[in-house]
Amino acid sequence: MKDSKTVEGKTTAIVAYLTIVGALIALSMNSEPKHDFARFHTRQAFGLHLLFISFGILSNNWGNLYSFFGLFLCYSILWVYGFSGVLSNKKLEVPVIGSYFQKWFTFIQ
Repeated sequence: MKDSKTVEGKTTAIVAYLTIVGALIALSMNSEPKHDFARFHTRQAFGLHLLFISFGILSNNWGNLYSFFGLFLCYSILWVYGFSGVLSNKKLEVPVIGSYFQKWFTFIQ
């Protein structure tokens, strides 16, 4: 008998939020069997990690360390929001950009 609090693919979704490498590992973990919950959160996490990398590149070229701290704070808040969705077994899109992640990363099955 399954625990009512367990969602199929939750482990894969948790791994997805652990760095960009975790998102890539989650892609292979969700190849068979495919879980909708894991796919949703893998897309969200992959987008967040790419956002963080682009923030780093942008602030490096900008040369303003304080802007990086603001962008890092933004990333951290969005990451906590997404990760809390996994822990609470909900499909919570990251505010403002989560719907775009679902559209842009359709290659994540």
